[in-house]
Amino acid sequence: MIPSRVDFAKKRRRKWWYRMLGFFLIVILAICSYWIFQLWYAMDDSFDELNRGIKSNKRDQKITMKDPFTIMFVGTDNRNAKETYWRPDTIMVIAINPDQKTMKILSIPRDTKTEIANTNGWKTKINAAAYYGLKSNVGPITNTVETVENLLNIPIDYYVKVNFNGFIELVDAVGGVDVNVPFDFSMRLFDQMQYYKKGPAHLNGTRALGYVRMRKSDPENDLGRNKRQREVIQSLMNKLTRFQSIAKINDILQSLGKNITHNMEINEMIALQKIYRNIPQDHIETLEIDGVNSNKNPKGIWYYIVSDQERLQLSNIIRKQLELPSQTLDGKSWGTTSLPNSNNPKRQAERTEIQ
Repeated sequence: MIPSRVDFAKKRRRKWWYRMLGFFLIVILAICSYWIFQLWYAMDDSFDELNRGIKSNKRDQKITMKDPFTIMFVGTDNRNAKETYWRPDTIMVIAINPDQKTMKILSIPRDTKTEIANTNGWKTKINAAAYYGLKSNVGPITNTVETVENLLNIPIDYYVKVNFNGFIELVDAVGGVDVNVPFDFSMRLFDQMQYYKKGPAHLNGTRALGYVRMRKSDPENDLGRNKRQREVIQSLMNKLTRFQSIAKINDILQSLGKNITHNMEINEMIALQKIYRNIPQDHIETLEIDGVNSNKNPKGIWYYIVSDQERLQLSNIIRKQLELPSQTLDGKSWGTTSLPNSNNPKRQAERTEIQ
């Protein structure tokens, strides 16, 4: 049977369609390869391993993101991620249990008085840990991690450190963050006044930075500031894991490479995004450190004083989230010893839950 002209036309159209399909596949693969390369480059440029190695000293073995894990988020007071001298302006511990799909967020006030790692027992504000890390040649971020680990007797598995510029650019790259301003206040930032009115607000990067940094006008001082920090970080995390505009990826990658350092591999970053996306909002709990502000010391320096009892309660709340056994602050097993009583009603309930 001799093929008709109609058959030849169909074959030509089919061949044209296959060629176009092949062309589109090549374009898609090229675009994907470009983004993968960009992502890999940005992650590699911002990757900075802790001097201790890949495993916390409070872990028997290295864990993965299939296990319960912690991330310490550090916001610094400098504007360049590569600067040698910086102080933690924000310290936040995030404990995630992927199987239970739960997350606990603890903010640590920067004025918290504690023993600084690698100083032979010297106690001062926790935001001095980076300085003493340089002084002891341990490294600023490693010393900050170890100081937090010792404060709460918990492992810190991963960290993310971001400076002012990184925070601003990241917030701008995802289109800003939504917050609920608790009261009217103003804040001077970079020689300009920023004004905030009580109620719902959408903030760009600069205004978001002012929102999380203000504390002098907050009746709760550092605790109020910590609440605003957690609010913005959660809003930012929601945007980072759910935004749909691929055009913003390049902006995010640029701010990552320039202003953020971390110790997560690219596959861990991808896993973290998936894990967080699967955690319901009502499975995210915020924790607060119950302490007192005091300047009753020879130099009149203001510290945030946290009792050993409070540290112990928080330690074992987080350890339970990580599916680790309850311990004393110096790492000893409880045995038949009970957790101490607390005057804080919330801690009393948590104590019952732990035991």
